[in-house]
Parts: sequence; structure tokens; C-alpha cells
Amino acid sequence: MKQDSRLSGVVHVLLHMAEMDGPATSEALAAAMQTHPVVVRRWLAGLRYAGFVASAKGHRGGWVVSCPLSQVTLGDIHQALGAPALLAVGHRSENPSCLVEQAVNGALDEAYRESERVLLDRLGAVTLADLSQGFHHHRLACNAGELAHVE
Repeated sequence: MKQDSRLSGVVHVLLHMAEMDGPATSEALAAAMQTHPVVVRRWLAGLRYAGFVASAKGHRGGWVVSCPLSQVTLGDIHQALGAPALLAVGHRSENPSCLVEQAVNGALDEAYRESERVLLDRLGAVTLADLSQGFHHHRLACNAGELAHVE
């Protein structure tokens, strides 16, 4: 089963945009993401509707983050993407009258619901500002490490 990587991709794009001094074109963002500009525009259209990004046409146009990073959680972005399924597992449903299948599916349903609740809670607790801060921390650590290796 193919995994849905939109949440990861969109967060990646948003953090790139947050690091830019001005608007970013979908072409530039697509190059950074190694994908097609149409894919980036599709992602950002949903985020524009949610109020997370804005776009401007014409010369010097492009996309910008339109809200404070501290006010947007990964859960918010997940919702803006249409709340796609978080778990890529399911259960057997070939014989719904089978009592064993019913017992297995009942136990799995409970585990899947609990797992999704925990994951949604975690996504709701992480902001784009948290991720940006983590990126900057890693960048500083890498730069310090590079300097240590050069000396």
C-alpha cells in the first residue's frame, strides 16, 4: 500500500517558505522538494483556504506563510489536507459473519482508534515554530561540527 506523504511534504514546504525573505514560487518550492510545481500548488491551495498561506500573482509573486508559525500545529495542517487516514492498516472483511473475524476486527478497531488518537494528540502538540526551532538548532550544530572538522 502506498503511503500518503502529503503531511510531511507540506510541512517541509512550509518550513522552506518560512526561511525565505519573500514570496516563493511553486517552481522554486517544487525544485526544493524534487516534485512538480502542480503538486506544490495543489498542496498550497488547501492551505490557502485554511488561512496558513497566501499567494500573489505577477512579478515578485509567489507563496508566503500568512500566519505565525507558533499558531499552526501539525494537526491543523493534517485537517487542512482533508484529514487523510493516518494508519495504513486495516482488517479482513471477507467473511463478516465469521465470529473469529468479528473478534479480531473488534480488537483491532480498538487498537487502531487508540493509536490514531495518540497520533492526533501528538500532531496537535507540535507547532511549525517547534520544527523551525529544531531546524535552526540542527543547522547550528552542523555548522559547529563543520568548523571543528576544518580546524
